[in-house]
Amino acid sequence: MFPPERILFIDGEALVIDKPAGLAVHPGTRTRESLEDYLVDLRFGFQRRPLPVHRLDRDTSGCLLLARNPKAHKRFQRAFEDKKVGKTYLAVLDAVPEAGEGVVDMPLGKVSSAEAGWRMIEDARGKPSRTEWRVVAQRDGRAVVLFTPQTGRTHQIRVHAASGIGIPIAGDPVYGNGRGPMLLHALSLRVDRGDKPPVEATAPLPPTFVNAGFGDVL
Repeated sequence: MFPPERILFIDGEALVIDKPAGLAVHPGTRTRESLEDYLVDLRFGFQRRPLPVHRLDRDTSGCLLLARNPKAHKRFQRAFEDKKVGKTYLAVLDAVPEAGEGVVDMPLGKVSSAEAGWRMIEDARGKPSRTEWRVVAQRDGRAVVLFTPQTGRTHQIRVHAASGIGIPIAGDPVYGNGRGPMLLHALSLRVDRGDKPPVEATAPLPPTFVNAGFGDVL
């Protein structure tokens, strides 16, 4: 049963959930549990199961948009493509950057090997990616950073933190030291719907942030 307190927004077209860290959005050969296991619980009177419009990494918590019918799914996908979606993420970095804010404009490409698996790296021939960032708090030698991505590439914020700012997200198992849970949270989501009210949601900070001493940074 998907916890009802994790429903952040619902109407006839859209559903925004607060995805917990550790839950994959899509099933896979190495995935024991995914959001697909809970879609039947998220119908709320509809016959169709809702469909995720975008994705969050397994270890990222927070706002995830689902469409409640196929037409809405196409419309929301188009909104993402047309950059009519606003997203913010909150992350704890393993150190404090020298600057208090900035922009990372770094094209990304995918590399893989049998030994290390796959990851995203800076690649001049890769897809453009851009992220605005701002330090909102500092504590115990670590910074809490608000990220506002302008594009939606795979692992974008994680790579932009590690390679663009030069400091990885705390607990990142691929681009950081992997010690402890990864402290990356999809804080807010807004989707413009023209004449209709926008889809808007904000996800509360998860227990991982609270347990790490950052539960009161907002």
